[in-house]
Amino acid sequence: MTEQPPETQEDDPLVAELQAKLSKLRRREQRNMRQARAHGFLDGVLALLRPGDIVIDCGANIGDVSARLAATGATVIAFEPDPFAFGKLSERLADCANVTMHQQAVSTEAGSLRLMRASNFDDNPKGGSVKSTLLSGGRGISEDDSIEVEVIDFVAFLRDLLAKSGPVAFVKMDIEGAELALLGEMDKAGLFADIRCLVAETHERKFKDLRSEYRALREAFTEKYSSQHVNLDWI
Repeated sequence: MTEQPPETQEDDPLVAELQAKLSKLRRREQRNMRQARAHGFLDGVLALLRPGDIVIDCGANIGDVSARLAATGATVIAFEPDPFAFGKLSERLADCANVTMHQQAVSTEAGSLRLMRASNFDDNPKGGSVKSTLLSGGRGISEDDSIEVEVIDFVAFLRDLLAKSGPVAFVKMDIEGAELALLGEMDKAGLFADIRCLVAETHERKFKDLRSEYRALREAFTEKYSSQHVNLDWI
């Protein structure tokens, strides 16, 4: 009779289940820490903003950040392409005279593109709208569920704004993958010299095939900019 090898811890289903649960708890803890740091960073930015400062919210969604920016008296420019989210944003900030809202996506070129929605959008439009993206291949995205949206050339928009109004105090960018190309183009154009602070959420977990490009972007920006100036660790 052939002798069976002894069962190792790796073969034990209970051990494997516990390891999976521990891994999930670690990821949750890391996410909570990132959120705490991001909220603390935003609190610091808000404390320094004054009426007349120009701030831009790219990917404003239903306005959680835009509302806080508006409360400082700063001039807020908010971009949100998803019709559901833009409707909520418009209702929420309708009485804020210092807020201008655009139902547009920001990218490196002007035109129109498909905005693809989360696979659970119909069941949870509020939660799903934060995942809407212009990029194919995203995790949890249904490429069959898409709508046509207007897109602006954000680099050109910024150039014009800076020429007319001077430096921008703050930019928040949460645009579900489109930040990869856009941040690179902003860097090439030298626009960060006239932006006091920018925070961006990067989405390498969502776009597995782009992880090497995200890594290169992070390495390049770490060398060129302080994390207080350009922070790529937004929530």
